[in-house]
Amino acid sequence: MITFPKHLLEGYQAFATQRLPAEQNRYRELSVRGQSPEVMVIGCCDSRVSPEVIFDVGPGELFVVRNIANLVPTYQPDENAHGVSAALEYAVTVLKVKHIVVLGHAQCGGIRAFVDKIEPLTPGDFIGKWMQMFIKPGEVVEQRNHETMAQFVERIEKAAVFRSLENLMTFPFVRKAVEGGQMQLHGAYFGVAEGTLFVLDKASKEFRSARSVV
Repeated sequence: MITFPKHLLEGYQAFATQRLPAEQNRYRELSVRGQSPEVMVIGCCDSRVSPEVIFDVGPGELFVVRNIANLVPTYQPDENAHGVSAALEYAVTVLKVKHIVVLGHAQCGGIRAFVDKIEPLTPGDFIGKWMQMFIKPGEVVEQRNHETMAQFVERIEKAAVFRSLENLMTFPFVRKAVEGGQMQLHGAYFGVAEGTLFVLDKASKEFRSARSVV
């Protein structure tokens, strides 16, 4: 007996009959010559923030890694958990991507859990341990000032994008590609309620509406 979610099967049927015919040649081409995306996106697992939807791209255009709170660890070759690091290594050294985008977003559950200091959800406290990457050893996280909680959380969500960009540069192969001019790093932030994308202005270190920079 097949218990696969019905709506997913129906979705595939729609894909197979409506979208696939128009993209069949593209899929065949990708199967023969392999993928060669120019952009890697490091995003959050949040189901509301799909890079392929936000950037309106087709198959083979993005190399995507998603995790809780779109975090990138520092370069730690002697540690055991290397999901993001392995993807980075492949994207930079094999695919030779030209851009890496760290995509943060509003109402991030991982960031909110970090801010609220919630109790571990399981004995393993995997979320708590993962979010510790957001803090440097001995660092005291900025406290809420005269902000509303929503403003404070948004500030921390954006700070997580900055931290991940900093951590990317601790990887020797990333730094080499960036300093050699073969690759660029970018930050972005997606407002879920309005569907608005903000991109990081490297000069001012401010997030600006993508509609104003096109």
